[in-house]
Amino acid sequence: MPAYNRRLPLPAYAPIHDMHLFTVLRGFTVWMLVTPVLMVLAAWLQWDTASAAVWQGLLETVLPEYTLTSLWLCALVAIGVVSIGSVGAAAVSLFEFPGRRTLAWLMLLPLAMPAYVVAYAYTDFLQYSGPLQNWLRSHTGWQGALWPDVRSTWGAAVVLSLGLYPYVYLLCRSALSERAPQLMEAARLLGASLPRRIFRVALPLARPAIAAGLALAMMETLADFGVSSYFGVQTFSTGIYKAWLVMDNRVAAAQLSSFLLLLVAVVLWMEYRAQSRLRFVTRRGASRTNESQAFRLQGWRAAVAFVLCVLPVLLGFVCPLLIMGHALWVGSQQQPLPWAAFAGWFWNSLRLGGISAVLAVGLALVLAHGVRTRPTWWRRLSTQLAGLGYAVPGVVIVVGLLLPLAWVQQRWPDSGAGYWLTGTLLGLLWAYLVRFIAVALQSVQSGYSRISLSADETARMLGSGGRDVFWRVHWPLLRPAAASALLLVWVDVMKELPATLVLRPFNTDTLAVMAYQLARDERLGEAALPSLALVLAGLLPVLLMARAQAASQRP
Repeated sequence: MPAYNRRLPLPAYAPIHDMHLFTVLRGFTVWMLVTPVLMVLAAWLQWDTASAAVWQGLLETVLPEYTLTSLWLCALVAIGVVSIGSVGAAAVSLFEFPGRRTLAWLMLLPLAMPAYVVAYAYTDFLQYSGPLQNWLRSHTGWQGALWPDVRSTWGAAVVLSLGLYPYVYLLCRSALSERAPQLMEAARLLGASLPRRIFRVALPLARPAIAAGLALAMMETLADFGVSSYFGVQTFSTGIYKAWLVMDNRVAAAQLSSFLLLLVAVVLWMEYRAQSRLRFVTRRGASRTNESQAFRLQGWRAAVAFVLCVLPVLLGFVCPLLIMGHALWVGSQQQPLPWAAFAGWFWNSLRLGGISAVLAVGLALVLAHGVRTRPTWWRRLSTQLAGLGYAVPGVVIVVGLLLPLAWVQQRWPDSGAGYWLTGTLLGLLWAYLVRFIAVALQSVQSGYSRISLSADETARMLGSGGRDVFWRVHWPLLRPAAASALLLVWVDVMKELPATLVLRPFNTDTLAVMAYQLARDERLGEAALPSLALVLAGLLPVLLMARAQAASQRP
């Protein structure tokens, strides 16, 4: 008891030197994660006649096209992801039909397929010289192109919709599973018809979840580079890449990046409002009881529900997988596969993913532990700022890192800063941490939310210091969350394209970079090998997510 009384006057249970160390580490982490965004915005502080001329040129040439194309692409993707995700979630949550339980997790599989891999597959299969059009022309006698070119805005919208609808599906399914069956049962007892129960009871309950999933899909659409670049769609991401690397105009790249950040900020605001409403809905929710079961479908209604659920899985995962597998087999018949080079690409991806994942999880533990021990407004705010990087497109992060590098190189040509950021892994790892630490932070914070504060107080009463509380109480309970965060960040880094494409050092090609470059050179047979490896890597977190979803849905 005397030992406890001596600790009681301290505002926190960590030793003073540990508190200072964590404060310095937290400050450095937050500075490192927000610097790229601040550098993009700071480019406007150097406004002069040259910058005004560049801005005027952008207004008169590419900026209207980039804006309209990006907004039009977002609108088309929004229609696609809401239609596919909400219909699929309603089908597996509100109704009972053959295959429902299997389809409930199969609809997550498109998350494992990078959108640019889907673009490679469908371009090869559906283009004018592709196997489908050749077969139709040879068997029907038709001439010319049988449908519009898939490399267009509508083609990019279809590909992104098939890859991003699980964001809407996951949140909408969770919202519907919590309260919709009970409310639909009550509406049925009051005499409401089935369509009225769906459109007036269930779907309004899922509106916040749909809005939150839609905002996530919009952020991914604005951040997309692989699909837009491969299809030749003039969006902000491709324009920023072109302005920096093709036109060598860093002022134009910074101005375009800041405009894209403005669009991302609007989407973030929408997502924040949707998440607030979603938390309100889920707090009042209740688990499904035995008295309120899903409505059983039979006959043609069950067949329609089955088709609506299985079609996105076929188009978003199975068909691209078969097309890329066939391309790999055909390519292997024509020439030997580059297994030696593939081993190098795989090792680089594995190495970069592993280092980034370990660093991201370690820094996420520092940030989350700081909020846990001292939940001051500054620590909460800094943690939220650190987690905003996931909403920032990778190409904007690249510009934010290279802008200060160019300034330093101009001021101190012999400083060697360019070598450390672009000639080593330092710049690439920095970009990965800015982009993906939010994934690790969300998992770690979720793990901390399941640890009661009474466990900390009990450990303090027994005489444990801050370090002992973390290693003996927090860490054993955080291991599953940390392992999930490690896996998610690892796979996300392996699939990251724009940051790796620009910042990778010499002879550090990854699976994503080589898949993009080989597909761009129309060497799909060779591109299929790294593409399928990325799909297999992406299956791991998806299967983990499906298992967690199945466990949460058990009564």
